[in-house]
Amino acid sequence: MTMGIGNILALLGGLGAFLFGMKYMGDGLEAAAGPKMSNLMETLTRTPVRGFLLGMLVTVAIQSSSATTVMVMGFLNAGILNLAQATGVIIGANIGTTITSVLIALDISAMAPFCIFIGAAALLYCKKRTYKHIGQVVLGFGILFQGLDTMSGAMGALKDVPAFQQFITTAKNPIVGVLVGVLLCAVIQSSSAAVGVLQALALQGLMPIHFASFIICGINIGSSVPPFLSAISAKNNAKRAACIYFIYNVIGALLFVPITLFTPFTDWIEMLTAVPMVQVSLCHIAFKVVTGLVLLPFTDGIVKLSYKFVPRKAHEDERRLLFIDKNLATSPSAAVAQIQKEVERMSRVARNNFVRAAEGLLKSDVSQAELIRDQEDLIDYLNHGITDFLVKITKQEMPGRISLYVSRIFHVVSDIERIGDHALNLLERTEMFVDRELLYSPMAIQELETIYEADLYLFDRSIGAFLRQDLTDAEEGELHDLEERVDELVLTSQDNHVARLRRNECQTEPGLVFDEVLNDLERIGDHSFNIAQAAKKGKAARMV
Repeated sequence: MTMGIGNILALLGGLGAFLFGMKYMGDGLEAAAGPKMSNLMETLTRTPVRGFLLGMLVTVAIQSSSATTVMVMGFLNAGILNLAQATGVIIGANIGTTITSVLIALDISAMAPFCIFIGAAALLYCKKRTYKHIGQVVLGFGILFQGLDTMSGAMGALKDVPAFQQFITTAKNPIVGVLVGVLLCAVIQSSSAAVGVLQALALQGLMPIHFASFIICGINIGSSVPPFLSAISAKNNAKRAACIYFIYNVIGALLFVPITLFTPFTDWIEMLTAVPMVQVSLCHIAFKVVTGLVLLPFTDGIVKLSYKFVPRKAHEDERRLLFIDKNLATSPSAAVAQIQKEVERMSRVARNNFVRAAEGLLKSDVSQAELIRDQEDLIDYLNHGITDFLVKITKQEMPGRISLYVSRIFHVVSDIERIGDHALNLLERTEMFVDRELLYSPMAIQELETIYEADLYLFDRSIGAFLRQDLTDAEEGELHDLEERVDELVLTSQDNHVARLRRNECQTEPGLVFDEVLNDLERIGDHSFNIAQAAKKGKAARMV
């Protein structure tokens, strides 16, 4: 038998079924357990060791260390995890991913047709969502092993290919093995699937364990590609998490290439079992477990190394509560002044971002885009941090005046956060204008500038009144009139815009964006006046 076109098509079809089955099974497991796994990751990652154990658990459940790492990157973006906690999870995830090779090593492909039948029946006829998820897992499991069986059968023809036989019997070069592994995993985009391909070759007696060890080193390095792709547009900590994943696997390769070359490591594996598929699985498990146990004590050092790849920026140090001491949550009276300072800080960040975005809008300048987005992340972080602290305070007994003040801060913080969102909207609309080389008319620019200046004045007056917790009836009337003035300016500008369209002085596309900009400016005025009203309501409960 020679390796003809039929064998190649069977190989590709088997590989496709194998990859699809693995992905489909993992999706089913994630759908059934994903939300619970996410909740666990939020609450049980206080130390690197706990994160390590949890990373293994989550990856066993969803069958993908890359998916677990991407999930971790999301938690880093949200400020739920820090890098030390994330490192423990990533190390655990790398070990948890070996469960797939264990399942393949059991070689239960004879059950694949039965699993496909049961899984398909559950998907088609079960009504409950849980049963459908279970059916998806069983169906994916069956397709995986059916694909493995097809792929392995197609690879049997390689035995009769002299060039391949010559290569595989003499292959001992670690560099070649590592490069083959990197390429294989980079193409397949899954270390578990790439090891599965090795096991399929081993089943046909075409993968000596000594060379397989080098390929496994390369496969694990190649598995860093998906996290890196996910981190391209992510925040810096998420990029560092991708680097940590890469560091883990590179150090593992640097450990295991010499171990394979200079110790009887592969001989020991052959002594443990004569089954080639199991040998590949044991080699993969040894790589992951030994590397994890070696690196876990050096979590802090790995984190520091990740900062060499992605240096810290000055604004990153701002992502913390500067004035709130969470230990004072049990003493609401002592915490009030700290809350006021943090709210003042948040309002200052939101104001500066609004100014940057609006000035950029008027000048068609997006040079501040990165800073605006970074500061918007800080606004979101402060919103969550202050709100969480307020929730803790509300669980304590509080004097009535403090209770009223705290309840109003909830709303004020929300209004400030929304102002930050509208500032980001202004930036995004400006970026679209610049990308498409659109222009506002001089009259439109003048109208936008007038509304922006009125908004900024209203915001400054409102924040000042709230921080003082003092708003007279006369000042409230002035701010209300100013907010009404913003609304009138917006309506007038909209009417003027329609008139310009009729006179063909303005094109449709920039006109649509102009309407969205007006809406953002109008909403900023609304949120600013909401803050002022909180000062009015709080007058009787004045804190300072």
